[in-house]
Amino acid sequence: MNRSLFLMPALALACGDPAPSPTPEPAVPVGPREVNVYTHRHYDTDKVLFDAFSAKTGITVNVIMADDDEVLERMAQEGVNSPCDVLITADAGRLGLAKSRGLLQASTSKVLQANVPSSLRDPEGYWYGLTMRARVIAYNKEKVEPGSINTYADLTKPQWKGEVLVRSSENVYNQSLLAAMIAHDGPEAAKAWAQGIVKNMARAPQGGDTDQLLALGEGIGTVAIANSYYIGKLMASDEPEKQKAKAIIGVIFPSIGVHGTHVNISGGGVAKHAKHVEEAIALLEFLSSDEAQTGFAEGNKEYPVKPGVAAAKELEAFGSFQRDSLNLEALGRLNADAVKLFDEAGWR
Repeated sequence: MNRSLFLMPALALACGDPAPSPTPEPAVPVGPREVNVYTHRHYDTDKVLFDAFSAKTGITVNVIMADDDEVLERMAQEGVNSPCDVLITADAGRLGLAKSRGLLQASTSKVLQANVPSSLRDPEGYWYGLTMRARVIAYNKEKVEPGSINTYADLTKPQWKGEVLVRSSENVYNQSLLAAMIAHDGPEAAKAWAQGIVKNMARAPQGGDTDQLLALGEGIGTVAIANSYYIGKLMASDEPEKQKAKAIIGVIFPSIGVHGTHVNISGGGVAKHAKHVEEAIALLEFLSSDEAQTGFAEGNKEYPVKPGVAAAKELEAFGSFQRDSLNLEALGRLNADAVKLFDEAGWR
């Protein structure tokens, strides 16, 4: 990825958002009965939900796939001629980039405002969270006492030298975690954290989050930073090569200071030059509904964003947690700062 581009149990979370009012009924648009979705999410769950939306509304969902940042590049190059109606992508930071590059338009929906907590959507309505994940610490239950880690900062202590597994700083998930730290504690504290992790790495960063979990199973390191849905999928897997890790991994929800566990989203927004705006909003509203939120939870082990929808049993087994209530628009706004600090810290 080009770094310069950046570019709970039915969650009893202390999120700071007010209790939702009854959800308004979404309006089903009339007129052209199709919507074009640009996405890099490659999950079968998404296709199932798109098909369910089509069956419910009669609106055909046309999906155009591309790699993460290539989606944004394609939209930018196509400009006013872009057929994209809805952008669906992972990470609030990337959605923030799409907004800053003029690739999205603001949309107003009482349904989305009711279903998506305020900290998980753009304050101006350019994008809305559709699923949530926590950036957690997986640990080897045979070697680590879970009470020894309460914050992300605890991983920088000398006792974890040679024990921490984590992917490259080129990955947007790590960039957003550091951006959240910048937002709360300032750049100096965030840089010090990154430097401390570099000193304690079990190996040079390599692979994705699942690779860090599998390394734990092979006895490489004792703690790993990973997104919760990767661990949920691991726990649901019957694949032989994943059983070692599955047997020994526990989950800790660390806090950024006193602010709670860092969370992020996959989300969507209406494209700037959308030709089917009403259909686009209807799709986003459906994806925030109980039906779709349950589908995301069970199919992809992502936390629902809609309050009151239960998490998958694999995630419920991890326990409840307090999520950071930072509005995720900060992740895009501070991404360039996070990338710079990673470079200065020597986190490759």
